[in-house]
Amino acid sequence: MSPAPLLAMSDVLLGVIASGLTVHQIFKRFEPDSIPIHLALLFLPPTIFTYLLHPHISLLAALVASFGTYLTTLLLSIVIYRLSPWHPLARYPGPLYLKVSKLPLTWIASTGKQHKFVKKLHERYGDIVRTGPNEISIRNADAIPSVSTLPKGPRWINSKMAFSDQNSLIAEPNPHEHARRRKPWNRAFNSSALKGYEEIIIKRANMLYEGLAAQKGEVDLGKWIGYFSYDFMSDMAFGGGSEMLQNGGGGSNWHTLNDGMASFHVIGQIPWVVLYLRRIPSFARLIQRMVGQGVGLAIQRVKNGSLSRDLFYYLNNEDGAEPSAPPFRETVSNGTLAMIAGSDTTSIALSNLFYFVLSDPAVYARLRAEVDRYFPPGENPLDTKHHASMPFLNAVINETLRLIPVVPDGSQRRVPKGSGGRVAGPYYLPEGTITYVHFYSLHRDPKYFSPHPESFYPDRWLSPPSPPSSPSSPFSPSSPSPATPIHTPSAFVPFSFGPANCVGRGLALQEMRMLVCLLLQRFDMRFPERDAYDPRAYEAGLEDWFTIQKPALKVVLTPRQA
Repeated sequence: MSPAPLLAMSDVLLGVIASGLTVHQIFKRFEPDSIPIHLALLFLPPTIFTYLLHPHISLLAALVASFGTYLTTLLLSIVIYRLSPWHPLARYPGPLYLKVSKLPLTWIASTGKQHKFVKKLHERYGDIVRTGPNEISIRNADAIPSVSTLPKGPRWINSKMAFSDQNSLIAEPNPHEHARRRKPWNRAFNSSALKGYEEIIIKRANMLYEGLAAQKGEVDLGKWIGYFSYDFMSDMAFGGGSEMLQNGGGGSNWHTLNDGMASFHVIGQIPWVVLYLRRIPSFARLIQRMVGQGVGLAIQRVKNGSLSRDLFYYLNNEDGAEPSAPPFRETVSNGTLAMIAGSDTTSIALSNLFYFVLSDPAVYARLRAEVDRYFPPGENPLDTKHHASMPFLNAVINETLRLIPVVPDGSQRRVPKGSGGRVAGPYYLPEGTITYVHFYSLHRDPKYFSPHPESFYPDRWLSPPSPPSSPSSPFSPSSPSPATPIHTPSAFVPFSFGPANCVGRGLALQEMRMLVCLLLQRFDMRFPERDAYDPRAYEAGLEDWFTIQKPALKVVLTPRQA
């Protein structure tokens, strides 16, 4: 026998609807990040109303009616609000489906093509595009200074939650804490510290040369540069621990780190999902492998002691510049960050550089001639003394980073709640807005770089620029140049901008210059015959997994005669 009804059925259903609307407001206002709170808000109200409905209808019907009405109301309330003129971002254009949910962009991120997708959105909608219910992508250089001073966005929350609530520097959302924790990094990358790292670079660069010289036929140059970068960053961050150059890629967790970066790129679109993913054994094992590698290297580094002034020397306060050493886990997290950020980004940029240079015979000839002028046979190509006097080398590096910034989607930020909003260039961003300047789109915008913003044209960085390269080049533009070329250095931000920019910029550029000079002095380079390898597949195969990930770069190397 069913209990006597406490409320009329219509009143119960109105209560279900009201509770769905109320819970939407709770999620919107407070953004709870606790699984018990999520479960309570999603299941407790309809469970209570199921009990109140049961006197009127069967238990099964009450369950269906209560949960169905509640969840439908909640979802409709969310969708209607996000599409309504009352939403704070209603004025900004974008696809309807992205205004409703981030799930479509999450799927696009999982294909590795997010950078190209967002660029197409900007080409269609303009310099500001709504890429999520509460997210804005900007393609306007005037917005860079304002956006870059905002706190880190929720994408970085997944890093903190996944790694047991331990932030690395890159994931620190509090600007004041970020500034405090950046101090040892600044000491580790000042000019005197960079000079001290040259010996490590030279050692690993010579190993790279020897490894490449021993190869026969086609070589995946990008893979070998990756070995160099990973070995060097292991030396630089932890005093050693990797010998990929010696072992031909074996004996390291390089692929584990890359897999982890790809996973975080995708789930970073919906960072709250990490709350649930880290309870899945396979995901937890991936995190354990990533963290375990850093812990193992750090423990070995502590046992070995301070043999040189490596990055760990500064991060662990072995220089005594701070009142006390940071927590060990913080040092491990930052050391692991250095290995990922330093090895991955530099190897990607160098691989892209050699792809562009070898694709254009005129650029290749000019760059090699400049290297030969400063580093003739018998001259040490790893000496940095001539780098400032090599304008074409630096132009080639800049143009590579312009066309393919290593972090194409920029750095996500969030306007703090209670701040009253933020003016970014010509745009007003309401408080709570998630935003980023999309570097890949910005660098290819013709209002900042013309002529031929989509073409590899290093001369745009020289003054005065020379004409585009030879007609045989696949990058040679067919259209005439405008009377007044457009070149906007303030729109060039491959290392980000502001107080949270890339602290390792100087080291990355130093590595690139040294390796380019070494390899061009020692080898003749060319792509394999077209029937064996189509080099155009390289650029088509570049994928966006937070950092750009590269396909194989097949190259034929011939040792040059002295």
